[in-house]
Amino acid sequence: MTYLDLISVAPCFSLADEATGYGPVFEEQPVETIYPEESPEAKITMNCRARASPPATYKWRKDNKDIDFSAESSHFSLMGGNLVISDPVKEQHAGNYCCLAANTFGTVISREASVQFGYLDLFSSEERESVHVKEGQGAVLLCAPPPHYPAELSFRWILNEFPTFIPLDKRRFVSQITGNLYISKVDSSDSGNYSCIASSSSISKSVFSNYIPLVPLSERHNRKYPADLNVKFPDTTALVGQNITLECFALGNPVPEIMWKKLDGELPPNHEVRTAGAHLHLHNVQFEDSGTYQCEAKNVPFPEWVEHITNTEKDLGSRYTMSCVASGKPEPQIRWMKNGELMSFNSLTFEDSGMYQCVAENRHGVLYANAELRVFACAPTFEHNPLKRVLAPRNGRVVIECRPKAAPKPTFTWSKDTELLSNSTRVFIWEDGSLEILNVTRADEGRYTCFAENDRGKANSTGSLLVLESTKINLAPTNADIKAGENALMQCAALHDPSLDITFIWSLDDHVIDVQTDSQHYDSNGALLIKNAQLKHAGRYTCMAQTPIDNATESAQLVVRGPPGAPGGVRVMNKTEKKVTLQWSRGADNHSPISKYSIQYRDAYSGDEWKKAATSPPEVEGNAETATVVDLFPWTEYEFRVFAANTLGTGEPSSPTAKEKTLDAVPVVAPSNIGGGGGTSRELTITWTPVQPQHYYGSNFGYIVAFRPFDNKEWRKVMVADPLARSYIHKDLALPPLTKFQVKVKAFNSKGEGPFSLTAVIYSAQDAPSEAPSGFEGKALSATEAFVSWLPLPQDSIDGYQVKFWRNHEESEGGAQTVTASNTDTNTRLDGMKPNSNYLIEVRGYNTAGYGPPSERLQIRTKKAPPSQAPRIIGKRLKGQTINIVLYRKQGQALGTLYTTSRLYIDLPLPAEGDYVVEVRAHTEGGDGAVAQIQITGNKGSGGVMAARSLALILLALLCLNL
Repeated sequence: MTYLDLISVAPCFSLADEATGYGPVFEEQPVETIYPEESPEAKITMNCRARASPPATYKWRKDNKDIDFSAESSHFSLMGGNLVISDPVKEQHAGNYCCLAANTFGTVISREASVQFGYLDLFSSEERESVHVKEGQGAVLLCAPPPHYPAELSFRWILNEFPTFIPLDKRRFVSQITGNLYISKVDSSDSGNYSCIASSSSISKSVFSNYIPLVPLSERHNRKYPADLNVKFPDTTALVGQNITLECFALGNPVPEIMWKKLDGELPPNHEVRTAGAHLHLHNVQFEDSGTYQCEAKNVPFPEWVEHITNTEKDLGSRYTMSCVASGKPEPQIRWMKNGELMSFNSLTFEDSGMYQCVAENRHGVLYANAELRVFACAPTFEHNPLKRVLAPRNGRVVIECRPKAAPKPTFTWSKDTELLSNSTRVFIWEDGSLEILNVTRADEGRYTCFAENDRGKANSTGSLLVLESTKINLAPTNADIKAGENALMQCAALHDPSLDITFIWSLDDHVIDVQTDSQHYDSNGALLIKNAQLKHAGRYTCMAQTPIDNATESAQLVVRGPPGAPGGVRVMNKTEKKVTLQWSRGADNHSPISKYSIQYRDAYSGDEWKKAATSPPEVEGNAETATVVDLFPWTEYEFRVFAANTLGTGEPSSPTAKEKTLDAVPVVAPSNIGGGGGTSRELTITWTPVQPQHYYGSNFGYIVAFRPFDNKEWRKVMVADPLARSYIHKDLALPPLTKFQVKVKAFNSKGEGPFSLTAVIYSAQDAPSEAPSGFEGKALSATEAFVSWLPLPQDSIDGYQVKFWRNHEESEGGAQTVTASNTDTNTRLDGMKPNSNYLIEVRGYNTAGYGPPSERLQIRTKKAPPSQAPRIIGKRLKGQTINIVLYRKQGQALGTLYTTSRLYIDLPLPAEGDYVVEVRAHTEGGDGAVAQIQITGNKGSGGVMAARSLALILLALLCLNL
């Protein structure tokens, strides 16, 4: 959505006037905001800032209605141009907001931004039922995420304990739409307790479901099950430039293969298949990417045709074999039927015509193929296939076909002009009637006739032979040796008959090169240019010079030297708490010896990021096929991959190893930032920053909290079993306030206890203040402000003061406004009060344990409101050298000279030059009233000397002032 900032421009304004002022221009505008309902910061701030001269004033609108900041019990306030919503309430404050910035030159409206309230409830506390599944069958574990907003959640599953996350592969898949866990084929290793983790990145919160027990049931025979699509993507609409993901997953045994295709074209080049085929990612989608996408799952237990019969016409008396081949597990049995009956035959007759069926069957299903066989007989005829003129290359070979329609098969004879032909060292009559001539010369030119005869009749057809010059390559390609990234040129030129067209066809290892589709690496105008050659471009290049009648070929070898290929068979041989030993097989060196290997690892905490592994020895030589990876974390699941390098660079990585978890160990990392104190009376609150999961080093991780009074030798210890815990509260009714304690925390797991943290000194909670402030007094400053003061309480017993004030009779104490002051303050200013109102005010001390008793209540009446109507300026006239005015300032400047008068006019000096603004307002003890303005222009005499002229400004006060 595009927003248009509308600017109201003052009359006669131009760029040259920026020296005296300009309208607001936004530098910061509000943005879409999601406020977590459980946020500890009980406010929302929406930013708005504009550059303007004179400075802008700000207003805000919610749902196209102006916000009244002076309304009673309003949660809204302005900080500069920013809107602050204190103690936001979903029912009142969710909606669309915009900011308005204005000055004398006009008003601009910001883009609209919404405020929404985000939440992620806890999963239902109801116990999840066990799921019993036969081994070999598929299983679906339902996540059933709790109510939440916004809609986007990410899902992971854990097995038995945190943080053992379920790895995703061809057999297991987690839908990021429903959160459900799909297992295509259950086996005994899947037994355990599963929990769904739902995470909202918008409000930085995750919740865990209750555990779902999965119980695989053993089967005597491992039954096969056909692929069953369980995860299907809905129709999807996207904006141009967005990234979208389509999901698809199937259950079945064997584990199905997932394949994607676009029904109305090729998959777009910006596609990527991930998660073993379950996710199709389309990056930066464009209009041409729209269409119908199909996901297909195959595990091929059913019979499937590899070759089957088709409708056929055959000659009477000819030999014919029908063939049917089917695949499947187990291998299908093949049966034949004719006209619905079981059939077999030894020779082909008219009676063999009919409908034939081929049946393939195994225990998973039956497959049929149908075809018609027609047996016929006729005299030879060349009506549909007469002989024509044939071109042949000199010194080459030519075949003149003779293909009459005839049944049974005829006998063939040939003549050239008037000469009858027979087989010789150069001339051959094939069984099918074709005539072959070797080492063709000009003398072979002439008219050739084919004669065909069977028991039904005979026929003949005549064509001609024309001999042309043969094609010869006179510039052949030569062998080349280059580095990856360089260019290579393969030459090729040929001599040929000038009456024929010639084309050059290049192939690499007998595969024809399509120069048009691979123009990034190939270009050809006879010769072949190989651009930015890669390892895959090495091999035998063949140039074929092709004319309509013959061709000539020459070949050359291209060697491309480059970084090594990927090592193979990488696997973990043994492991300890912090080390694993890897073994691999050498890959191709690509014509340059391997000089070294490097290893990378990836764990559950680094996401998709691969990191460089430390090894022993630090440098892995090029002749090595094992290495030890060191400095790993205990009890952490890792994947590893290996790279080979030579003088030309580093090659592609190997396939990752299967995931392997290092052995567990005693924790070595202690919690940090030990602190605490405060809280409720008779409590000791101890806090710390939890240990990160990669430092758990084992199962059953938790904390041991030790504390003792400062003058005590005995440590008291408690165990906290939650690895995510951040605090412990010790309650003791006999605990004196502000007792000094030493505290420390350490981690433990199933292998043992780790080291203690540094010892910190904290204090138990205070008692709430017991004394009320005295000497409380105050006065009204204006219609909306008052000033109060009091005598201080002892600073060591309080953290600050709270002042409450509310209108007597009109408001209850429950709706009172509050102001806080530090424990060193003895006065404060109250604002936001209503004019001409009686207020009750009290002050009390507070600390972390609570609020103390209030002072005696003070009653203050605010002053009357200032006049709301501006004076009316009814005229001006020259009078000596003075002008009647109240505030006198140059236009575009905020500061000026202030004058006061009790009369209805005032005399001031007339300016020499420039434009000035006169502001007039009435003043009472309640403050300044509304403003009336008038502009005046200075006057110069000739030669720049001030003229002795003056201006009298006459004011009419239309206000009924009760001063």
